[in-house]
Amino acid sequence: MRSGLVVSSMTMLSRVLGLVRDVVIATLLGAGQGADAFFVAFKIPNFMRRLFAEGAFNQAFVPVLSEYSTTRTREEIRELLNAVCGSLAAVLALITALAVVAAPWLTWVFAPGFARDPDKLALTTDMLRLTFPYLLLISLTAFAGSVLNTWNRFAVPAFTPVLLNLSLIGAALVLTPMMSEPAMALAWGVLIAGAAQLLFQVPFLVRLGLMPRPWPNFAHEGVRRILRLMAPALFGVSVSQINLLLDTILASLLAAGSVSWLYYSDRLVELPLGVFGVAIGTVILPALSRRHAEASTEHFSQMLDWALRAVLLLGLPAALALALLAEPLLITLFHYGAMTDNDIVMAAMSLRAYALGLVAFMLIKVLAPGFFARQDTKTPVKVGIIAMVANMVFNLILIWPLAHAGLALATALSAFLNAGMLAWLLRRQGVLRFQPGWGRFAVQLGGGCVAMGLVLVLLAPEWHQWLGWGLMPRALWMAALVAAGGLAYFAWLGITGVRVRQFRLKG
Repeated sequence: MRSGLVVSSMTMLSRVLGLVRDVVIATLLGAGQGADAFFVAFKIPNFMRRLFAEGAFNQAFVPVLSEYSTTRTREEIRELLNAVCGSLAAVLALITALAVVAAPWLTWVFAPGFARDPDKLALTTDMLRLTFPYLLLISLTAFAGSVLNTWNRFAVPAFTPVLLNLSLIGAALVLTPMMSEPAMALAWGVLIAGAAQLLFQVPFLVRLGLMPRPWPNFAHEGVRRILRLMAPALFGVSVSQINLLLDTILASLLAAGSVSWLYYSDRLVELPLGVFGVAIGTVILPALSRRHAEASTEHFSQMLDWALRAVLLLGLPAALALALLAEPLLITLFHYGAMTDNDIVMAAMSLRAYALGLVAFMLIKVLAPGFFARQDTKTPVKVGIIAMVANMVFNLILIWPLAHAGLALATALSAFLNAGMLAWLLRRQGVLRFQPGWGRFAVQLGGGCVAMGLVLVLLAPEWHQWLGWGLMPRALWMAALVAAGGLAYFAWLGITGVRVRQFRLKG
């Protein structure tokens, strides 16, 4: 619980700064050509980061490293770190070089609709050449963060994303006036951020005595195991990211601004997902890996049950609030400068669709570690492939009547399918055993959400009124609604017997 709170607080700081960053971008670029181009140029390396760094690599590396830390000598651990760091850097350096050369073709593959506008396609290509090296830098950052997390140093990796947001905000404010194309300043900000995040973690590795001396060694026993685990994990944990990328490809074929509408709505969903879902998934993976190495099956099951309750406790009200306050939230954060009234309406449609799937996104983050901690990466990939196929089917069905909002809804539906199958398989394998009290807990959560929803519906002004207000009235009203809704929810939980001590679990 303590580790989860540390990661959540650091992630909250990062996500709040991320919203500030998006406010700055929305004010400068709105949802026009430059914004669409940047979001695609950043999404491509960011998508691969989540696959290789935070996705497949992290889920394969942490269990192996946890096993080494439990059963091997310090010298063997250092040898593993040297080999993994060198091998990872060599592979990603090659991928980065190829991607920079092939940037025009990559842009066309990931945003085929941009081909209708040669200037937009060329701008995206130029920015991609600047943003793609971020993959190499941030993947090495994720490697360092995995080492720190395994040794229970959660705060430093959780704080590191703050530097990305600070770099982008600084680039937008300082470099934009110097550029003929304002969006190019953001591409430079991404590259600067990658270097800053990697350098930030180095002193903490040195302090632990675990600073690697990179040397590629694909024959190392640990590297071979990680590679075997990585192959299926490429799909397993990152299905939601693949689905979001497919949304971007299809959105590039829709009306201008569709990519940006999906981006702004996704950013709001990412706030609770990162603060609660990703944070809990981050801290339980090394703990579950240790429990598996120690053959502590009962504690393993208890930890999974705890994680499910924790994400539902905060994920359900967050999803409901996002749906009820979609327009006011978007207006308060983004309706300045180049952002139009129509952009708010369009982004609100996709925000509600994404909010529907928020709980499923969070459940995937805590259910997938139940497989990865046991070094089972094949089962999640099978589930992931099924979910991806389902997402494409949902896309084709929903894109025609709902346009970009249909893409968001398809992602949400496929996430529920993914989470449901993961939970069912964990139950069938006897790994997930629900602890007593779930019926009472469900009633408590349901009642709290009803209480919060009633307060928000009764107190929130009609959303068109928000358009005529300035920053301060919007911010004050939103703060009041957040406080009133949160008070109603947690008051109900307190009255019905939910206590903090119920969520304490020894790691």
